[in-house]
Amino acid sequence: MANPALTEDAVNTGAVAWVLTSAALVFLMTAGLGFFYGGLVRDTNVINTMMMSVASMAIVCLTWVVFGFSWAFGDNGGAAIGNIVGNFDYSLWMNLDMKMWGDSGLPGLCFAAFQMTFAIIASAIISGSLVERMRFSAYSIMLALWSLLIYAPLCHWVWGPGGWIAEFGALDFAGGTVVHISSGVSGLVAGAIVGPRRHVEKELGPANAPFVILGGSLLWFGWLGFNGGSALSVSDGVAARAVATTFVAAASSMLTWLMLERLFKGKSTSVGASVGAVAGLVCITPGAGFVTPGWSIAIGALGAVWCYVSVEVVNKVNLVDDTLDAFGLHGMGGIGGAILTGIFALDGGLIYTGSFELLGKQIVGALAGVAFSAIGTAIIVVALRLVMKLRIPEEQEIEGVDQHTHGETYHSPVKKYPPDERV
Repeated sequence: MANPALTEDAVNTGAVAWVLTSAALVFLMTAGLGFFYGGLVRDTNVINTMMMSVASMAIVCLTWVVFGFSWAFGDNGGAAIGNIVGNFDYSLWMNLDMKMWGDSGLPGLCFAAFQMTFAIIASAIISGSLVERMRFSAYSIMLALWSLLIYAPLCHWVWGPGGWIAEFGALDFAGGTVVHISSGVSGLVAGAIVGPRRHVEKELGPANAPFVILGGSLLWFGWLGFNGGSALSVSDGVAARAVATTFVAAASSMLTWLMLERLFKGKSTSVGASVGAVAGLVCITPGAGFVTPGWSIAIGALGAVWCYVSVEVVNKVNLVDDTLDAFGLHGMGGIGGAILTGIFALDGGLIYTGSFELLGKQIVGALAGVAFSAIGTAIIVVALRLVMKLRIPEEQEIEGVDQHTHGETYHSPVKKYPPDERV
């Protein structure tokens, strides 16, 4: 069905203002992710790590405009393929300019731009499993393919018209499956195929803890638009609920993570505070608009324990070099959040109805996201490995990626003065 023409009476000005503001907030999250990841790596790899997030802003912006949005939100009507993927109706964002997005009260371009920021941050999250060893050129191509072939179809399954996960009845308010499970699982699979780092210095700790704090704070700030903007409205109270639960879950998770660090490692760290907040933000994402602020305290606390244990187990087992714990935080956090939504959701949650129906649907939806992301990403990365080199040379990996790949360094060169010019 064609979108109606944009008219002044059809536009919900409050909703438009909120969703456009939220789009800006979510876009800022990718920069925050760059700081968050950049602070965690060796100081010879900071620029490359941050560039992996920055590049997604350009790459995925274009893939989303050309085909991505149309494949995610195109409507195939009653056709069977409509359960799987959209169409080409909105390619190059046709049929959106000066059109309304259905009866949402939003212009088509407003909705498309908001959803684009989700595709960007999802793609950037993958880099957390690949930094310090993958060629920037190979990563960029993988990102473009992933955003089209994995993210867009999965987005259609959950949020698109006729998408089978939505029709099945699983809930995902703001992207627990679409964004976090997809990116976390894809990062783990890609990391396994690319292989582990040859030069690991975990004992040195993060290169720049203040970067991590700054990045974590920007992520928390932007996440208010990530979850709150997903209500797509301001008049029914859902946006306010989503913002409130986002605040509360992140706070609960941060404090729980700090207590776990104190208990098991003897110290509560600044990096742990930021990581703990992100764990809570991931876990509240699928249920932000479906649960009460009170229960979001439990979601944050339980999510912190779930993600903390997941990160520790992945690192202890060490089968895959999940460099910056993207899978432990985002993949497992998305799964945990989907399950917790099935327990605490106001409409159909286990604690309200005593029924496992919604919880079962949540598990099925999450596992479908895991399977599709894992298999699809494996195909993409293996295919790329057949036609190009995925890894940087060993000597560059040991010396650091920044100078060799970008011709830049995190530290400014020290200027040498002749003896007679020294003060």
